[in-house]
Amino acid sequence: MGERRRYVKIKDEDNVVVVVDDVPKGTELMDGLVTNQDIPQAHKVALEDIPKGGAVVRYGVILGYAVDQIKKGDWINEYMLELPVSPDLDKMVFARNIVTDLPKAPVKTFMGYRNPRGGYAGTRNILGISTTVQCVTGVLNVAVEKMKKELLPKYPNVDDIVAVNHAYGCGVAIHAPEAKVPIRALRNMAWHPNFGGELMVVSLGCEKFTVDQLLDEAYINPENVIVLQDMEGFDNMISALMEMADQKLAKLNGRRREELPLSQLMIGMQCGGSDAFSGVSANPAAGYAADMLVQAGATVLFSEVTEVRDGVHLLAERCMNEQVGKRLAEEMRWYDNYLNRGEVDRSANPSPGNKKGGLANIVEKAMGSIAKSGSSPVVEVLSPAERPTKHGLIYAATPASDIVCGPCQLASGIGVQVFMTGRGTPYGLAAAPVIKVCSRNEMKQKWPDLIDVNAGPAATGEASIEEIGMELFQEIIDIAGGKKQSFAEKYRLYNDFCVFNPAPIT
Repeated sequence: MGERRRYVKIKDEDNVVVVVDDVPKGTELMDGLVTNQDIPQAHKVALEDIPKGGAVVRYGVILGYAVDQIKKGDWINEYMLELPVSPDLDKMVFARNIVTDLPKAPVKTFMGYRNPRGGYAGTRNILGISTTVQCVTGVLNVAVEKMKKELLPKYPNVDDIVAVNHAYGCGVAIHAPEAKVPIRALRNMAWHPNFGGELMVVSLGCEKFTVDQLLDEAYINPENVIVLQDMEGFDNMISALMEMADQKLAKLNGRRREELPLSQLMIGMQCGGSDAFSGVSANPAAGYAADMLVQAGATVLFSEVTEVRDGVHLLAERCMNEQVGKRLAEEMRWYDNYLNRGEVDRSANPSPGNKKGGLANIVEKAMGSIAKSGSSPVVEVLSPAERPTKHGLIYAATPASDIVCGPCQLASGIGVQVFMTGRGTPYGLAAAPVIKVCSRNEMKQKWPDLIDVNAGPAATGEASIEEIGMELFQEIIDIAGGKKQSFAEKYRLYNDFCVFNPAPIT
């Protein structure tokens, strides 16, 4: 254990530090630096006088420009900075910072479920029930409750039954160009590795998102699809759903875990409820674990466009070649245009909780966010909900919204998600376990039975990033392999499946 520190400075060129605890006014934080105001935990203190219009620097980058003069020892908050211009997508340099000397993983296998369709393995054995439209949700939910009570106990090797309910399917511009995003998400989700290749689909019968848009023709048959409008009344609907589920569960019950190479495991990285410690402890620890996973052959996705946009030039340097770099720029440009159409920009991202946790603006948030990607090369860039074709570190473009990013990553095929938080959130996914990592000790103390890994000691200096990263790596292997459950999974804290739909609703 190291000695507890009072503040964190990331780069030598930074002209601010972040305080580890609340600091009263008049405290000598370091030699020659006395605080001029009370400084809340995780907030910034100026190390020098900064003139009006002067740069405020953290992570070695300009977070913004001082709206008014800032004095040495002042508290710097979100009201005191003007945003800088975003990195120019046309001037990025690719493949300049390719790191191949990654920390060695202690293991290169895990206990997973082989995917009968090939590709990435499952981490859970779940009957997934896909839907074509929100209209069927009420009936399906009644049926699923009955299935869990009457059928699931008969099949001890099946972990759960999950209805992929969503708000898409009708009242939508189904042929709009961007309708490809939600359609792709739902098509890919139907074949999630945790569903074991057993297909069960519930349709209403009159929706715009028809069964043939969800499934290839070879799979559209009475063994896989139930159309509620073809049923004679509610009882027959429930009976048909129960009968199909029984058949699917019997097949899934034959699945068994086996030792598989980590090349068959895909992990998603996401953060939410971030604070100024996220980029100091939780995200860098996740990045270290990501590097070990990649070194061992696994695939790691990271996402959240607005939370990488201001650090995209740094990611461009890590793209393995120009082709990957241009795809990164393409996804950033698409999202810039998407925000412009809504008459907002990336500054709409930080939440009140982010700001309370010391994040002054989206630039500071982004610099902490990209730390969860580690240091390995970016081998591929995906559009929202696409499936990867490469192994390694992949940038999967998604909105930063937790409840939209998660389903996008699920559709890409992740078997486990690692979720970093500073402020705390009970977020979870029904189709794959979520491991919760907190950035500060106080969060773990407050939510001891919701936080799986505490990265707080890395913020206070009492543990190293490498130590926390190794702990997280082992947690990923144990949870992916079914040796243990995360708290979100244990308590079934499952968020809705929110499909990203950038196309018009009619």
